[in-house]
Amino acid sequence: MAAEVSVEGIRKTYGDVVAVDDVDLRVGEGEFFTLLGPSGSGKTTTLRIIAGFERPDTGRVTLGGADITQQPPYARDVNTVFQDYALFPHMTVGQNVAYGLMVRKVPGDERRPAQLSGGQRQRVALARALVNRPSVLLLDEPLGALDLKLREAMQEELKALQRQVGITFVYVTHDQGEALAMSDRVAVFNLGRIEQIDTPSAIYDRPATAFVAGFVGASNMVDAATAGKLMGQDRPFALRPERIRILTAGQAVAADAVEVAGTVDGVSFLGATTRYRVALAPGGAIDVVESNLDAVPKSPGEAVRLSWRRDHAHPLTDVAA
Repeated sequence: MAAEVSVEGIRKTYGDVVAVDDVDLRVGEGEFFTLLGPSGSGKTTTLRIIAGFERPDTGRVTLGGADITQQPPYARDVNTVFQDYALFPHMTVGQNVAYGLMVRKVPGDERRPAQLSGGQRQRVALARALVNRPSVLLLDEPLGALDLKLREAMQEELKALQRQVGITFVYVTHDQGEALAMSDRVAVFNLGRIEQIDTPSAIYDRPATAFVAGFVGASNMVDAATAGKLMGQDRPFALRPERIRILTAGQAVAADAVEVAGTVDGVSFLGATTRYRVALAPGGAIDVVESNLDAVPKSPGEAVRLSWRRDHAHPLTDVAA
């Protein structure tokens, strides 16, 4: 049975260091909820407080409406999966999985963890955490030690598994791609605080702060002075590089679009796409990402015309003019 998790007014300090600063969030029953942020942002400390490994200085944690702030980890109906698997090396696969039940044994695989690949070890860790059907599964960067291809495959497995078992997942990662691909909602952490909680698409398309715009994906941050020259409004904005079009010769510009001239300053081939650094005629420079499917490659020094829709320039209120 899945359960709702709430964190209310949590604060945690270590000496003079404020790890978590007045954090509030609510995870719905059966939701895949991700805590996203850079190292030291407070996301893992928040997860450890939910798990009971850390006690908050102030605030409380509830599970299914019941206050569990003072309960020890073993008394909470949650299990945790760690990046380093935390498997018992002296036990077989079956014994590791069965350990979660404490009483029953799950026979079958008698290999030791040392004989398994990284992906296999993580699957065993997941099985051990899920075998006794906790209300909430906490996952602390569980895919961080895997290579790219395996990590992408495990993302799909985790999403399918979560839908199948219907358990609430609270997932910690610093990988923006993981958060966007797997989550129902995401909380973006920075310096111990939450900058934004929303769906992946809303966080990407409508970042609440300059930090979110810059941390989740790539963004061009345009200050007020440059914005005035480009769009006639002295208001800072964020613009995703893939939202910008490089116009072909004679191509018309839509009525709701902005057009600006520039010169290619740098070129980075990325496989399916190419990223261009373009120096703008009115001043400043922006990055443009263009698909390589039909586009004609550009060279440094080449003059180009750029265009983007006005509604793709997302205003930012926390950027100094």
